[in-house]
Amino acid sequence: MKATSLLSTEQIPLSNGRLLRIARLGQGQPIVFLHGYPETLQIWSRLGPLLAEQFEVIAFDWPGMGYSEQWPGGATPQLLAKRLLTILDDLHLARPTVVGMDMGGQPALAFASMFPERIKQLVVMNSLVFGDESTSWEIRLLRHFGFNRFALRTLPGLIFRRAQKTFLKKSERIDEPLRQDFWNAFSSPEVRRFISKMCSGYQGTLDQLPRLYAPIRCPTLILWAENDKHFPIIQATRLHQTIPGSTLEIVVDGTHWMPISSPEQLAESIARFHCLIM
Repeated sequence: MKATSLLSTEQIPLSNGRLLRIARLGQGQPIVFLHGYPETLQIWSRLGPLLAEQFEVIAFDWPGMGYSEQWPGGATPQLLAKRLLTILDDLHLARPTVVGMDMGGQPALAFASMFPERIKQLVVMNSLVFGDESTSWEIRLLRHFGFNRFALRTLPGLIFRRAQKTFLKKSERIDEPLRQDFWNAFSSPEVRRFISKMCSGYQGTLDQLPRLYAPIRCPTLILWAENDKHFPIIQATRLHQTIPGSTLEIVVDGTHWMPISSPEQLAESIARFHCLIM
């Protein structure tokens, strides 16, 4: 795996007075990237520069996660979709492409369904989108709020190490600067409290989310890792069957953190999809 150069970031004030950590690079049709946990916007640090050769790449830390200030209120995918709308308004982005992975996938889907006039294309990767389909045993445990709250409060190091071990191939490791960016944020008790609240909000609404998928009408690419240990391909195939006209592409030998391990393949797939629907 090549060395990773972190994206250049800045803290910007939003209209609600909260600070948002953001990275912007490149020019052209804007693509907004939504991350999950225990990572930050730097999960896109290898993929972003490749796409910035053709597009404007925008990545931010979710409010309450990474290094962005928390907003008051809940943390369901629908509420995060509304927060995304506020952020896009403040950034003067009318109709970007939205890319969501892990716990960024559900808000991306909700956004495409709730605000169809504000999205050009949708890309969803490696997410829990159907609560009644199989997942890893770790995900099954973490879906129980009591255990989730306990583990995030008392076992952050274990969760973080387990993520690194299962999100990449056995032979792969993330660079130290990237690991530190992830860990410095995830080790914050305030960030982990927000993540626990977000997990609870997601679990509480997970059975409602599939109702939002079928009405999605923007061009949608479902880009899934062949070897995701947590979210099997059945999640992707069922989502493909539910969203009319969607495109399904399996990343051969891909793992959960495929933006780090397979950035060239993802960049090619996203750019090709963009050209196909122009």
